[in-house]
Amino acid sequence: MCDYSLMSLPNRLAVCGEELVVHKFELGSMGLASVSDVSQIQSVPEVPVTGFFARLKNVLFPPVPQQCPAVCVPPGARLLVRDIPEQLQKEMSVAGPVQEVVFTQLATIGFRDALRFRNGLELLMQRLIEGQRVRVLTLSEEEYYPDPVLTERHAGVDSYVGL
Repeated sequence: MCDYSLMSLPNRLAVCGEELVVHKFELGSMGLASVSDVSQIQSVPEVPVTGFFARLKNVLFPPVPQQCPAVCVPPGARLLVRDIPEQLQKEMSVAGPVQEVVFTQLATIGFRDALRFRNGLELLMQRLIEGQRVRVLTLSEEEYYPDPVLTERHAGVDSYVGL
């Protein structure tokens, strides 16, 4: 659900239909976070520290940065990944910046959260770019019932631009 590196952070389960963003967390790991949570953290202004005792306090007791909760996605969930860089599109042999993928976990040591593309290639979440957008389509493969009108109209996944 969440890489081991994100387990020490506050986290929660994803919600179907939710808009997420790839975020670099305090520990340096890439993961998914809510768009609203990330924007709240980025909008908090830093207060300048003035005075000797205030500086000393900051040295002895550094302020704890506000943490953004990690959003955990269960294996088998279907995601719509946007803003895929051209280099990554070539490397993964996919056409277009928007792709429907299945979230999976690899049986490896270290990072294990990954995305499986329709062509079967898998990509570690750590390889995604901070700020990439992701929409949760379903939380399991069993819930996936494609809309026949949408499927017919958008034969190529790369035309999901308006979603």
